[in-house]
Amino acid sequence: MATQRQGTLEVAKLHLNAGAQQSATVANPASGASPDLLPHFQLEPEDVYIVKNKAVSLACRATPATQIYFKCNGEWVHQGDHVTQHSTDRSTGLPVMEVHIEVTRQQVEKIFGLEEYWCQCVAWSSSGTTKSQKAFVRIAYLRKNFEQEPTAREVSIEQGIVLPCRPPEGIPPAEVEWLRNEELVDPALDANVYVTPEHSLVLRQARLADTANYTCVAKNIVARRRSSSAAIIVYVNGGWSTWTQWSGCSTSCGRGWQKRSRTCTNPTPLNGGAFCEGQNVQKTACTTLCPVDGAWSEWSKWSECGAECTHWRSRECSEPAPRNGGRDCHGPELDTRNCTSELCTHAAPGAEDVALYVGLVAVAVCLVLLLLVGVLVYCRKKGGLDADVADSSILTAGFQPVSIKPSKADNPSLLTIQPDLSTTTMTYQGSLCPRQDGPAKLQLPNGHLLSPLGAGRHTLHHSSPAAEGADFVARLSTQSYFRSLPRGTNNMAYGTFNFLGGRLMIPNTGISLLIPPDAIPRGKIYEVYLTLHKQEEVRLPLAGCQTLLSPIVSCGPPGVLLTRPAILAMGHCVEASAENWSIRLKKQSCEGTWEDVLQLGAEPCTELYYCQLEAQACYVFTEQLGRFALVGESLSMAASKRLKLVLFAPAACPSLEYNIRVYCLSDTQDVLKEVIQLEKQLGGQLIGAPRVLHFKDSYHNLRLSIHDMPSSLWKSKLLASYQEIPFYHIWSGLQPFLHCTFTLERLSTSTCELACKIWVWQVEGDGQSFTVNFNIAKDTRFSDWLVPDNEVATPALVGPSAFKIPFLIRQKIISSLDPPGTRGADWRTLAQKLNLDSHLSFFASKPSPTAMILNLWEARHFPNGNLSQLAAAVAEVGKQDGALFAVSEAEC
Repeated sequence: MATQRQGTLEVAKLHLNAGAQQSATVANPASGASPDLLPHFQLEPEDVYIVKNKAVSLACRATPATQIYFKCNGEWVHQGDHVTQHSTDRSTGLPVMEVHIEVTRQQVEKIFGLEEYWCQCVAWSSSGTTKSQKAFVRIAYLRKNFEQEPTAREVSIEQGIVLPCRPPEGIPPAEVEWLRNEELVDPALDANVYVTPEHSLVLRQARLADTANYTCVAKNIVARRRSSSAAIIVYVNGGWSTWTQWSGCSTSCGRGWQKRSRTCTNPTPLNGGAFCEGQNVQKTACTTLCPVDGAWSEWSKWSECGAECTHWRSRECSEPAPRNGGRDCHGPELDTRNCTSELCTHAAPGAEDVALYVGLVAVAVCLVLLLLVGVLVYCRKKGGLDADVADSSILTAGFQPVSIKPSKADNPSLLTIQPDLSTTTMTYQGSLCPRQDGPAKLQLPNGHLLSPLGAGRHTLHHSSPAAEGADFVARLSTQSYFRSLPRGTNNMAYGTFNFLGGRLMIPNTGISLLIPPDAIPRGKIYEVYLTLHKQEEVRLPLAGCQTLLSPIVSCGPPGVLLTRPAILAMGHCVEASAENWSIRLKKQSCEGTWEDVLQLGAEPCTELYYCQLEAQACYVFTEQLGRFALVGESLSMAASKRLKLVLFAPAACPSLEYNIRVYCLSDTQDVLKEVIQLEKQLGGQLIGAPRVLHFKDSYHNLRLSIHDMPSSLWKSKLLASYQEIPFYHIWSGLQPFLHCTFTLERLSTSTCELACKIWVWQVEGDGQSFTVNFNIAKDTRFSDWLVPDNEVATPALVGPSAFKIPFLIRQKIISSLDPPGTRGADWRTLAQKLNLDSHLSFFASKPSPTAMILNLWEARHFPNGNLSQLAAAVAEVGKQDGALFAVSEAEC
């Protein structure tokens, strides 16, 4: 009752403002209201802002309610200013009342400065009253002047920058954003930038790209204000490059001068940065020993007259002897004369002359006999060779025919090769199953996998050991297309092949060429070569963001007929991903121009080329031999290639100076092999395990620095804090042996222990560190990384010895899996088992898909492939057709 009376008094006060005639209405609630429920607000007024002169509306809704009125700052709002709506809650049947009022700027300004303007709803029912929350009404504004604006600055590169900004006073408080050259700065997109809670813009490390005009922008619902622009200039102080080598002495004899120079390009001053301090040229005195020409001594006395009626005298080039590059004496050292005035008596021809003539006749007879034997052997060979042997000025190597005849009837699958004892060629006798697996058995699915080969006659040809590598290269050099081939055999392999196929390998480079069986037509014999080119010998034009990703390799001769693709394997240094790279296989035409023959990921299956790209190697299927290279073009700054970082130093150090060479190489085996050979010639040793660095296409250079040397024992002669290799020198891939040298000086020759750290990093990218701690006189712990000079490798394997899979079993697998099998037991299932199912369309385009799969397996797994794993995969395919059985060597 107290609540009801209080509500009645307040209503009475309201009626005093609105008119006495309303009192009866307020005192009697609607007949439909529940007598036991207080009003409950479904909608309460909320805080609002008045923008300029626009009035704002406040609303509230309650149930059950008989009356709702607003009270603002403790005073009731006039009843005529209320807009009331009545309804009924469908779920409860209770009455619902909703009221709206408008508040103008003038109403708020009447009490502005005294207190905040607020309004509140009061709702009545027969049970009492309920008040809503207070809603504050504020006038929105934003001052024009910033409390603090950013100021212009000049900062050094990599220095931190803080740009303060205190926005103008406003209601509601202003939001702040930053513009860089009128473009919005988004910290979410640039990790180098963030905005503090006090609205200051912070650049963690200034970059050249951060040179710009910066503007602070404050805004709320009323207005948007801009600060004055602050110009930020990021400058780069110049740094000296390393000194060049001392020039030669200015005089060739006596005292002169020699000089060395450096340039202010490490880095070059930019945006007003300071120029390098100090001299760019140094001179020092030098003394060159003058050359002394040699002069003859006096002639000696004449000797006694000899049996041949002559005597002699001599002299020496010793007064003075030539030195310091002086010229030798001219003229004879020995002088002979007749000592009998040519009246000496000579003996008549006797028995000695007769013996001489007999010997000459005997030699002539032997030469004639040897010539006749040579003609007979040549005719015999010419009659035994096939007329279709590939023979030209570049295909003329000696080979000896070796017959492969069927074995005895009790073992029809065994092929034996009879040796030719009249020649010095290498021969092979035994089963075509490889001997390295011993008595192990190859598990294969039951079925028709071992149907014997026909009893036809086959011929196997091997290159003669007498054929020298120099002769082969000499023949190649007569052809215009091959004049860029290396004049040696270190980076070259060659052999003579027929339909049985074979393999060429360049040791320690990861480069090989697999010639599958039946790739060479039956009845033809090809002499095939495989060559690794040095990059300075072959010009490969690159454009834009292109980079060389593999060695440049030639295989040939080009133009020969291959009925099945050969597989060229070579390493690469790309971290491949479709969104970051566009990778192409390039081939050089006979005219010398390079053409794109394949784009990886988009190749049609009907082309002559295909490429399987793996983590560190690629396998190129090609039906046309030639010169190939893998070239990539980056599609984003996230594209990266692998660099191999290798540290070398002298194996012996007789002087105080000690040089550490840091090589930054493309991560392929062939480049590492070349560097190791080069360092062996220089007398270098490896002083740390090689590391891999991912170098991104971010246009940032590679930096190298040395730290943490004991200053009491060593000092560095590097004037700058780091050395730098330009980005494009590395990214092109055309400069194979890039390196930096750190020249150290020990303070005593007795110092042998060296401890330091070497950092190699790309600016704003990946980095690696080397902890060097070794004895420069006797530490050889990293020598195991070097390739031994006497490493035995067979660059050419011909016939069955070139393959892990026995020939007869290979033929059986092909004949079994090529036709579509029941329940999917065919070559597709084998490809899935070997994780090659992404190449199904390419395999399907070939006459024998199974042969392509086995050829790729051979290229990837020779010579250390696990034949048991392949047998298990074949067995898994065969389980869908029947039981398993074993094939031993005797059954081949």
